[in-house]
Amino acid sequence: MWLDITLLLSGFVVLVLGADWLVNGASALAKKYKVSDLAIGLTIVAFGTSAPELVVNVFAAAQGHHDIVLGNIIGSNNFNLLVILGIAGLITPLVVQSSTVWKEIPFSLLAVAMLYIFANDLFTDGPGVISRIDGIVLLVFFALFLWYVAKQLKSDPHESEVPHKKYSALKMTLLIVGGLAGLVIGGRLVVTSAVEMARVFGMSEKLIGLTIVAAGTSLPELATSVVAALKKNNDIAVGNIIGSNIFNIFLILGLSSVIQPVSFSTVFNTDILLLTFGTLLLFIAMFTGKSHRLDRWEAAILLMMYIGYTVYLVGKG
Repeated sequence: MWLDITLLLSGFVVLVLGADWLVNGASALAKKYKVSDLAIGLTIVAFGTSAPELVVNVFAAAQGHHDIVLGNIIGSNNFNLLVILGIAGLITPLVVQSSTVWKEIPFSLLAVAMLYIFANDLFTDGPGVISRIDGIVLLVFFALFLWYVAKQLKSDPHESEVPHKKYSALKMTLLIVGGLAGLVIGGRLVVTSAVEMARVFGMSEKLIGLTIVAAGTSLPELATSVVAALKKNNDIAVGNIIGSNIFNIFLILGLSSVIQPVSFSTVFNTDILLLTFGTLLLFIAMFTGKSHRLDRWEAAILLMMYIGYTVYLVGKG
C-alpha cells in the first residue's frame, strides 16, 4: 500500500511538470508560426493529454474489460467538463473565440449523441454492443474533425495576444516531447497505483472506470488546463478540454471498439446523460453572455454538479 501511495504522489509531480513543459512549448510554437492557441489546444495539447486514456483503453479493450473502457471514456469526459473547466473557470473567467461556441462545442455534443446512439443501438433491437463498424464510423468522424482543424489553421489569421517566452526550435521540441512523455508516464503511474488501491476495497470495474481511472487519466488535462488558466491562456485551457473530449469518443472509443467490440450496459446511460447536460450547459453559458465566457459562478455550478454526481456513484456502489 505504501508503495502505491508513493507511486501516486510521484505521478502527480511528473504530471504537473509535464503539463507546464507542454503548455510552454505549445504556446511558443503557436507564437512562432502565428498559429492560434485554440488550434494548438485542439490538436497537439488535446492529443497529448488524451494519451493516458488511449493507453489504458487499448489494454482494457484487448483484455475484454469493457466496463473499464466505457467508464474511462465517459468518466473522463465528465471529469474534464465539470471538474477541470470548473476549476479553471474559478481561477479566471474563461473567454473563448466564437468558433469554440459555434463549432467545437457542438462537435463535442455530436460525439456524445453518437456514443448514445451506437451504445443503445437505437436503430436495431436495443442496447448491447458498440461494434467494429460503429468504431470505424467514429474514426471517420475523428478524421473529419482533424480536417476541420486543418482548414481552420489556413483560414484563421488569429495570433495569440498572450505574452510567450521565445525558445529555439530545439528547446520547443524538447519541451513538447518531454511534456507529453511526462503526462503519459505520470498518468500511468497514478492510474496503476490508484486502481491497485481501489481493488483492495473491492470496488467494481464500472465504479473504478468512472472514478479512479477516469480521474487518473484526466489528470494531464487538469494539470494542463490549470497551468494554462494561471497563465491567462484561455484558448489552450478550453481547447484542451473540448479537444480531449472529442478525441476520447471519436478516436479512443473508436479504436477500442475496432480492437474488440465493446459490450454496453444501460447503467452507463445516466453518465452519458450527465455528459450531454453538462455540454449543453457549457454551450448556453458561453452563448448567452455579452462575451463568449464562462464566469466563476457558472464554473462553480459545473464543479458542484460533479460533486453531487460522485456522491451518487459512490452511494450506488
